[in-house]
Amino acid sequence: MDAADFSDVLSEVRRFVRERVVPLEAEIDEKDEMPADIREAARKMGLFGFALPEEYGGLGLSMYEEAQLMFELGYTTPSLRSMFGTNNGIAGHVLMVGGTEEQKAAWLPRIASGEVLASFALTEPDAGSDPSTLTTRAHLDGDTWVINGAKRYITNAPLADVFMVFARTDPDAPRTRGISTFLVPAGTPGLTVAPRDHKMGQFGAWTADVYFDDVRVPASALVGGEDGLNRGFATAMGCIAHGRVHISALMVGMAERLVDESVGYASTRRQSGKLIGSFQLVQGLIADAQTDYYTGRATVLEAARAFDAGTDTKIGPSCAKYFASEMVCRVADRAVQVHGGAGYMRGVAVERFYRDARLFRIYEGTSQIQQVIIAKALLGEAARG
Repeated sequence: MDAADFSDVLSEVRRFVRERVVPLEAEIDEKDEMPADIREAARKMGLFGFALPEEYGGLGLSMYEEAQLMFELGYTTPSLRSMFGTNNGIAGHVLMVGGTEEQKAAWLPRIASGEVLASFALTEPDAGSDPSTLTTRAHLDGDTWVINGAKRYITNAPLADVFMVFARTDPDAPRTRGISTFLVPAGTPGLTVAPRDHKMGQFGAWTADVYFDDVRVPASALVGGEDGLNRGFATAMGCIAHGRVHISALMVGMAERLVDESVGYASTRRQSGKLIGSFQLVQGLIADAQTDYYTGRATVLEAARAFDAGTDTKIGPSCAKYFASEMVCRVADRAVQVHGGAGYMRGVAVERFYRDARLFRIYEGTSQIQQVIIAKALLGEAARG
């Protein structure tokens, strides 16, 4: 995108986030629902397709540009980003990376416009950190694929129009070699979405279990067509690597907000007749938070540069996700500490962000999984003993 145009996009999103969404954060948290007018405004701004190619109606942002956009979106409740994150990220990228030209033409324009909300159905009750162990299965019955199994914690499942479903199609192949991906529209007979989950935080972003009981889809539903058979795991890993940089940038935006909240409170709150910002131990908490935020921002931007260049699509995304997720939790904890008792009260922004931040160390690959990915990539055979 032209630099001037991209600058305009960032400015528009910043105004939207800070003037329209931030004032509604407490309401979104309390009601566990994103207002319809915010959803519609996001559609009109093109936020459902900012990472998708221009030829399909998206904005076609590079990873570096996307990271900067996520800094802005991360300044408010993460449920805003979650509303369109799967369309731009792991769900939309399934088709970008592995879809046929016909599948891309049929689905990506509607995903980019927000007409269709897509979900990424990979995680299972016994296959989370290691999705290669998934047990959902699909077998061919004539010219129809039959899917059976269950998925867990699927983002946007209660609202989704289509699911990108990962299922084992060759039970005799090595774990990472026998998985395929299917396009399964909501409402397909046998597909059931459970009631939405009751989570610790990130209210307004809905997740739910999804069940497949003899769900039948045509052969054309196999992502990638015949060439996509048993290639689903590689597709998923490519999508997740992009998602890790994407979500890391979101955490940096949240860290910036937490620093601002801490500075604002320490600049106005008095104790013992003095502003608490004059106390050196409070200054230390804020200095550490700013340093973490600054380092996280630089780490994510470097990971995004390397991702765009194709020079690092594995270690960089994992390093960024690992550092940013741990970082934002430290910053959130310090923000609560700066606020003292007020930071533990519902209705105070830092209390809500403290709950919201905790999930980042778990999804898109836990911190421990990122450690394993980074170490194995560096050590090679030595990591296997």
